Amino acid sequence: MPGNSRAEALKAEGNKFFKSGDYNSAIQKYIAATEIDANVPAYWSNMAACYEKISKFDKMEEASRGCIKADKNFVKGYFRLATALKNMNDLEGCIKALESGLAVDSANPDLKRMKKELTELQRGENVAAYLRKCDEQASNGDIAGAYKTLELASRLDAGNPDIERMMSKIKPKFDRMEAQRRAALSPDEVHKERGDDAYKNAQFEGAIDHYTKCIEGLKRRGEGQSDLAMKAHANRAACYKQISNFDGVIEDCTAVLEVDPENVKALVRRAQAFEGVERYRFALQDIKTVLSMPRDKVGKTNVDMCNMMQHRLNRTVQQLKAGNC
Repeated sequence: MPGNSRAEALKAEGNKFFKSGDYNSAIQKYIAATEIDANVPAYWSNMAACYEKISKFDKMEEASRGCIKADKNFVKGYFRLATALKNMNDLEGCIKALESGLAVDSANPDLKRMKKELTELQRGENVAAYLRKCDEQASNGDIAGAYKTLELASRLDAGNPDIERMMSKIKPKFDRMEAQRRAALSPDEVHKERGDDAYKNAQFEGAIDHYTKCIEGLKRRGEGQSDLAMKAHANRAACYKQISNFDGVIEDCTAVLEVDPENVKALVRRAQAFEGVERYRFALQDIKTVLSMPRDKVGKTNVDMCNMMQHRLNRTVQQLKAGNC
């Protein structure tokens, strides 16, 4: 909706100055218009366009935010804001602005085009950062770290020639080191690592077989509560969860908790398994244990999930009580 007649007249004067290239004078007119009526987004948008012309991107950002505040559905405001943030190298903020605009108009071609450009630019910068890190790691003799960094880079940009060139240098060294490392492993450690490899390939039954052999071998040597055994139990529990063998999850998580009573991952997994076999009170007890721990130990994701589970389990327990009355 247009503002009052005086504000509209100032806008018209500003438009004339803009067309003639006198952006500073245009800005003053648009500012005066907003002082009369700050709820007309076009005044702020035009002001932002002027600031863009004279490369005052901090001021452009302010004007763009004023535009969005005036009318959150005025899509051009988000485009102006994204343009300002891009020119200030705030790529993350720029993408957020574009996503906010696309939430208003998901088909807007300008927003979609800029988001695509920014996503590509951000990906390129991330890959370049990974390559710099890889080069630094390799120079310091951290071949395993360099290889993992290259794997992360490859997930962002598979087929990138710079990544492939670096990989051709690092991978042979890594493979030699890995072969030497594996040759020194005990049979139980070998089974544990083969289980890890099978799990990564979604071969859960095969992974369970390897973790079981690892655990049984450790028990025979009186090392059933060693760190390696706990890792094998935890990983086997993850496999059992994938195939919905909740009893197996409960057994393995209990084995871990007997050694480490505050193992958050084991408590959460066991709670989920208890819920899966309808042992709701036991599940609720594990969830309450997790929520009683320091938040920084549990982590935000687990806290949020456990709060939702607690609410759901409390409701289920109350319904069961009501049904038994």
